[in-house]
Amino acid sequence: MELKLVYKNARCAVIEAADGGIYDTRDTYRLFLNGEPKGDIRTTIHKIYGLEPETAYRAEVKKDGGVLASLDFKTEEEYVTLNVRDFGAAGDGEKDDTLAIQSAIMACPKKGRVLIPAGTYRFVCLFLKSHVSIELARGAELSAFTDRERFPYYPGMIPTSDGAGEYNLGTWEGDPAKMFCGLITGVGVKDAVIYGEGTLNGNAGPDNWWKNAKVQNIAWRPRMIFLNHCKKISVVGITVKNSPSWNCHPYFSEKIRFIGLDILSHKDSINTDGINPESCKNVEILGVHFSVGDDCIAVKSGKIYMGRTYKTPCENVTIRQCSMNYGHGSVTLGSEMGAGVKNVEVKDCRFFETDRGLRIKTRRGRGRDAVIDNVCFENILMDRVPTPFVANSFYNCDADGMDDYVQDRNPRPVDERTPEIKSLIFRNIDARNVQYAAAVLYGLPEKKIGLVEFENVKISYAPDAKPGEPAMMGGSVPMCRAGIVASNIETLRLKNVEIDGPEGEAVVLENVNKIEQ
Repeated sequence: MELKLVYKNARCAVIEAADGGIYDTRDTYRLFLNGEPKGDIRTTIHKIYGLEPETAYRAEVKKDGGVLASLDFKTEEEYVTLNVRDFGAAGDGEKDDTLAIQSAIMACPKKGRVLIPAGTYRFVCLFLKSHVSIELARGAELSAFTDRERFPYYPGMIPTSDGAGEYNLGTWEGDPAKMFCGLITGVGVKDAVIYGEGTLNGNAGPDNWWKNAKVQNIAWRPRMIFLNHCKKISVVGITVKNSPSWNCHPYFSEKIRFIGLDILSHKDSINTDGINPESCKNVEILGVHFSVGDDCIAVKSGKIYMGRTYKTPCENVTIRQCSMNYGHGSVTLGSEMGAGVKNVEVKDCRFFETDRGLRIKTRRGRGRDAVIDNVCFENILMDRVPTPFVANSFYNCDADGMDDYVQDRNPRPVDERTPEIKSLIFRNIDARNVQYAAAVLYGLPEKKIGLVEFENVKISYAPDAKPGEPAMMGGSVPMCRAGIVASNIETLRLKNVEIDGPEGEAVVLENVNKIEQ
């Protein structure tokens, strides 16, 4: 057992109990803080609340009376606490508390805390302020209204006064567009925190936000948390549920951390992706539990215009000790990735009943900046994931998704429209109860996938496996219990790969230049 401090502020700390477990610890332990019992540890990422500012603490993890690991830390400074009840918030589940809470946020000085105590606070949108922490306490719920007429919205692209530039506020699926403000919104905010044991509830459902979800109604649907050009933002511990669309959407932002969240939406909800970093740098997703109706995590960098104009890839994304459940993809790259995705590490995670494990979605037309490189999955446990690995360079999205240019399996000229996948590494993977195929990897014939490496990978198939479509691409053939299907790859490296029980060929290769075993 190794005990690590992964986050702290004035009132909260997060520790990592590294005992070799994935998301859950291998055993149950007792936590003591300065000698006092503080409950059980059952997850590797464990949150501690109720701390005092500028106070030294010793955390000890014990089992059967013995100390297994210890850690010393000191909490941060706090200047003042502003309780939203003192600003007129009722928390009675009826009154609109938006202005009262927002006034507390705007009045809060640097290194101050806005406290939202237990209660149900009806609201529309809240806007973050730099250098301010917001604590959503145990028993507190921010409960959003769903009447569109109440919501402010952002225009998509605004020309600058000199006519030489543009200012982008709103976005929808990779393009600048008019969008309702997020339930919690930050624009140009630095060094802010949202944390606590409370809940952010979007109250979305089929009778409001999800009705005619693909049609713009006044503006595109809001995100639960939207961070536009923000820096050093942490979201810790809260429960985020019933989102109108994407749950957490950092956009052109840096140093963003999501730690110990529960992100929950009904499995039939529409576009309720969990966390979608778009054109961001240095993003950490740690100890998050996902149960959503779309991709758990989708890493993006804009469609053609945003990618080509701003050339801002999503890079340096770390995903650890997370539990992904029921979504379409556990970790998806694209399809809006016009500026590329680089340096993605997914480690020590479990995927349960997601449609895919890794899902790369790209296609001709995304552009020469749409490069996916240095993607590594390591120490992953999957169960009931029909196809663990999909890299699809013929993704049939958008109005032209089935056009000959996008779907042609013959080589096309390499030009400014041609995307690329460079390297995909999979190590120490155990995927059980697979249905359709172990892996489906399709590069472009004119721009092959550079390297795909499988090392210490075990695939076992469900005894009741049924035919299904492993990838959304024109002309794909439903398959059942196929092994690795690879097409248009420069180097395929297979080291200690075990595929248990497929019918037919275990490995189907086409246009693979080099195979290393």
